[in-house]
Amino acid sequence: MSSSRVTQDAEWDVLGGYGDDDAGPRPVRARRTEEPPPFWRAPFSAHYFREVGYALTGLPLAIVGFAVSVTLFCLGIGTAVTCLGLPVLATLTSTARGLGRLERARVRSMLGVDVPAPAPVRPTRPGFWGSVTARLTDAAGWKAVLHQVVMFPWAIFRFVITLVFLLLGWAMALYPVYHWVFPRYVDWPGYRLFDFTVDGGHYEYYIQSPAQIAAFSALGLLLVLLTARMVRGLTNVDRAAARGLLGR
Repeated sequence: MSSSRVTQDAEWDVLGGYGDDDAGPRPVRARRTEEPPPFWRAPFSAHYFREVGYALTGLPLAIVGFAVSVTLFCLGIGTAVTCLGLPVLATLTSTARGLGRLERARVRSMLGVDVPAPAPVRPTRPGFWGSVTARLTDAAGWKAVLHQVVMFPWAIFRFVITLVFLLLGWAMALYPVYHWVFPRYVDWPGYRLFDFTVDGGHYEYYIQSPAQIAAFSALGLLLVLLTARMVRGLTNVDRAAARGLLGR
């Protein structure tokens, strides 16, 4: 290990490590804890499967975060003319901070990036309304709310794209293993790519010869390799969003 890396880790320990928002000082910037594997090894690495797991499991959490954030925001704005609205909005920023803490933990464990937690909320006045006022003026809390809202459509897109290309790539790459299923159970000579009739002419194409099967599988393997790069690009957006909206 290089001396610079040792120094960096020592500084990280002195600054307080990981912890939560109220556990003391934090590093001033995010730090990558794991380097991505090379292109040819990426689809078979634990790093890639953690990225896929992040992309697929993030959708349910994004739904919860979006629903909670929008509900509390609308309720707080709708009741802002009464004394009830301000505590509701304060609850919104506090809840968003908790969801942000969960997201930082997911980014750290699954995407290999440590994002420093924002400074804790410190009321300047005692009492209930002092705490409410501090939460309402908490910039980190509102940034966490923004993260829950703007990342919701991205979570849907990321989930769909990841799942489609993941299944498509492996289905094509493993076609030599199950190509016998079609002539035996479907009455096709092989996988049918298309079958249509135009101007009285009938056109169909099946993957059935050894050369076709090999080419189809090779194309699938290439897609598997490219999917790993695509998932890396998708999750890089989440890394950037966590740094910009959930860090200090």
